Amino acid sequence: MPRIDLRSPLITGLSLSLLLRADEPWVYAAAGFIGISSKFLLRVDGKHLWNPAGLAIVVLLFGTNHVWISPGQWGASIWFAALLAFLAILVLQAARRADISLFFLGAHAALLFGPALWLSDPLAIPIHQLESGSLLLFAFFMISDPRTTPDSRLGRFLLALTVGLSAHWLAFFMQMRPASCRCDPRSTSP
Repeated sequence: MPRIDLRSPLITGLSLSLLLRADEPWVYAAAGFIGISSKFLLRVDGKHLWNPAGLAIVVLLFGTNHVWISPGQWGASIWFAALLAFLAILVLQAARRADISLFFLGAHAALLFGPALWLSDPLAIPIHQLESGSLLLFAFFMISDPRTTPDSRLGRFLLALTVGLSAHWLAFFMQMRPASCRCDPRSTSP
């Protein structure tokens, strides 16, 4: 009988508790079920097809009106960024996946700074967009998951670029802002 390692579902639960916001309690249970079951059902050669917590969040974002993520909840203070950077160094060194985090952040930064420079916008705008605690959590702890990322460096680069382009397209072309209000359209208040 295989030994059950509880660290994996605990990490998924922690990721969900840090990033997911919902207005109904059943949504958290559904997120846990989707994330943890995907660890066992959606695999190829022992690797996850998607980050389990990320998959659960995306499925619920598209499937319900009860879910949102709130990048502003972490603020933009230097102590939090320093704490995340310290923890990220520990995690990425153990996982040997610092390259995908740097690829993703580089692609995301290029997609933010490119239009700002082209349009002569103040650089404070893309800098502020890069200060999101949720972005740093995703970049250092979720996209770098060794069970989700390709084994080759080129594969990790392509994955990071694809995720960065997809996020940019959803946010800026589809106007899917992460902290959008999921209000009941029948309600008179926002």
